[in-house]
Amino acid sequence: MKFSLSWLKDHLDTSASVEDIAVRLNAIGLEVEGIEDPAARLAGFRIARVLTAERHPNADKLQVLTVDAGTDINGGRPLQVVCGAPNARAGLVGVLGLPGAVVPANGMALKVAAVRGVESNGMMCSTRELELGDDHDGIIELPADAPIGRAFADYHGADPVFDVAITPNRPDCMGVYGIARDLAAAGLGRLKPIAVAPVAGTFASPVEIRTEDAEGCPAFYGRTIAGVSNGPSPDWLQARLKSAGQRPISALVDITNYVMLTYGRPAHAYDRARLTGAVVARRAQDGESVTALNGKHYPLDPTMTVIADETGVHDIAGIMGGEHSGCSESTRDVLLEIAYFDPQRIAATGRALNLTSDARQRFERGVDPQFLDTGLDLLTALILEICGGEASEVIRAGTPPSGAGVVHYAPALAGRLGGVAIAPAQQRAILESLGFGVVLSGSGESGQWNVTAPGWRPDIDGAPDIVEEVIRIHGLDNIASVALPRADGVARPTATPMQKLERRLRRAAAARGAHEAVTWSFLPEPDADAFTLRQAQDDRGNGGLWVLANPISEDMKAMRPSLLPGLLAATRRNLDRGAAGLRLFEIGRRYLRGNDGASDERLSLAVVLAGEKAPRGWATGKAAGFDAYDAKAEALALLGEAGAPVDSLQVMGEAGPQFHPGQSATLRLGPKTVLARFGMLHPATLRQFDIGVPVAVAELFLDAVPGRKGTTGFARPHYAPPALQAVTRDFAFLVPADLPASDLLRVTRGADKANIVAARLFDDFRGEGVPEGRKSLAIEVTLQPGEKSYGEADLKAIAEKITAAAAKLGGVLRG
Repeated sequence: MKFSLSWLKDHLDTSASVEDIAVRLNAIGLEVEGIEDPAARLAGFRIARVLTAERHPNADKLQVLTVDAGTDINGGRPLQVVCGAPNARAGLVGVLGLPGAVVPANGMALKVAAVRGVESNGMMCSTRELELGDDHDGIIELPADAPIGRAFADYHGADPVFDVAITPNRPDCMGVYGIARDLAAAGLGRLKPIAVAPVAGTFASPVEIRTEDAEGCPAFYGRTIAGVSNGPSPDWLQARLKSAGQRPISALVDITNYVMLTYGRPAHAYDRARLTGAVVARRAQDGESVTALNGKHYPLDPTMTVIADETGVHDIAGIMGGEHSGCSESTRDVLLEIAYFDPQRIAATGRALNLTSDARQRFERGVDPQFLDTGLDLLTALILEICGGEASEVIRAGTPPSGAGVVHYAPALAGRLGGVAIAPAQQRAILESLGFGVVLSGSGESGQWNVTAPGWRPDIDGAPDIVEEVIRIHGLDNIASVALPRADGVARPTATPMQKLERRLRRAAAARGAHEAVTWSFLPEPDADAFTLRQAQDDRGNGGLWVLANPISEDMKAMRPSLLPGLLAATRRNLDRGAAGLRLFEIGRRYLRGNDGASDERLSLAVVLAGEKAPRGWATGKAAGFDAYDAKAEALALLGEAGAPVDSLQVMGEAGPQFHPGQSATLRLGPKTVLARFGMLHPATLRQFDIGVPVAVAELFLDAVPGRKGTTGFARPHYAPPALQAVTRDFAFLVPADLPASDLLRVTRGADKANIVAARLFDDFRGEGVPEGRKSLAIEVTLQPGEKSYGEADLKAIAEKITAAAAKLGGVLRG
């Protein structure tokens, strides 16, 4: 929210500087995001008098002026300035931009330059160039007695503007008066009371007002003002609105905006000539629609509250008025409306219509329900003062909620919850300065209090909220820093096993040359849909996609069912920026929706390998790309780091439709437990993500990795190197051509676990001497003797076990 210093001082009697106000606002929880000083933008602009104005010798529409800019400029001698304004003449007092000044409207730095062959030492400025108005037909004309040579910023009265971030729980500070109240409570001045007297009506309102939606609009007040003149608003009012970033429109519209920005109370003025019959707050009907003031057309439904007359809807209640009933220059009679709308109804309507406004921001956070009469009097008084006219009697339809909530509070809570002991008398003074009512119990100030929250504080819900108010006004800086207690001896580890696993995997993935990425947990819905079919294999019955009802944007609508879509988007961005090869990984949660509607959050790790694996070179020739075996190697290495029994894993198909058939698979512990999937992505998947190079990926489901057994302490198990040397034996088996080599290695390792410590494939042959439909797999088996060396009988027995295990897979020892 933006407001000027003079606007604040309209309601706060203070001599504090801009810096002091900013410091105090931050201290009481109202964060100052910036301070704009118009004086800095007007530096280098002086009040100057035109002494002479002669026609330019080389241009019919230009004049050559001699200008007096003060005794301290150019040694008191006049400056020569070329000007094209039609109103430039001798004797005019205007604003001169000196060389070095920067024009606010376009950022142009002025300098001494020749204009059509004549030297010009600056520029006489218009209001548009200084961003003081829209007039560009001529240069600024100041009164004849304006002080020549004075800085224009000082003469104009440039007013610093504060930009304050208001949190959603502080609707009372959505107006300048609420901010002034907080500053006064913090000791930075005195809050001025709202000076308004009830405006008596001189005639009965000719327009009937009523509410037919007691839930959405409990109270609907209004009155007619006849005979108004709707011209431009006065300069002081326009200055206030401009400091808040608002564009002045007309006196009637500006007045309603001013009251909203000053007191946080939205209102609306209708052109009475465009209304027919009674004006009613009611529910919208099926098929109704309205064209709002922003020029857009909105379909309505019965869940929405609207303001309508006999002809139809004129206003989306509490959010935006209708285009066809707004005030214009020809407006002579107005219906002034001020109402209380249900915050939840306003929020739901705004979300449904995707429509936001200053009024919606205030109504959905909660406005003071008891401010209706005061707000109507303020609006009426300003309209009568600025636009003239005659006010009718007030019509009050419905009853606003009381808005007052009583909280039971004990002063000792400030010390227990807030960490600082504050005297009960000081706490009471703070609360009363903020508008709270305090009633003491029979036990005095240190006993139980009944604290009544004012109507403008709907966020107050319990005693902790009272503590927060007391502490922030007392000063968060006054809370002493206290170290947490620490137990004696060696500190106990605080990381959970899952956190340790994540750290270990991050180091392992980085050590293998991959770069960590951190992507959004929210995805565009099409990207998320592309990876939801994986859940069909989920052994827990999960298979849905979580879609947000009110996303930040359409690109962040679905919660990710996999880490791969985010990594693929990051891959595309890097490839588009010229990256030749990428190795990216991410550890994070994926979000699944169970068949029973419950949410499920699981830890995953994903790796993406894209582009060039190795660049072209004299030794290797063309650049090499990644393949499915690279992805498999990453998956196995990281699963091993995670503690998975890698030697017991089975390679099986069904990686998913996102993967290339025949170039992808899953790693499973048993036929059902999927620990990972890997392979090349399907060309259709790459087209969907706009990636033009082959991509290999691996996705690890860390929640499915079984925990390590026997880890009861912090120390690692004792390691003793074997006393005897290992023995290796080679075996060649004829096996079916479609048998995965990993299956043969797995059964070989399990043939004699007491003696076999490793097995690896070193040859895969198909050709002469190998029957059709078969292949020859040669493996090296490592045997580790225990207490004595192997004898021939021992080795023969082990070999027979290996041969028998291979035979179960259709393998025959090759002769």
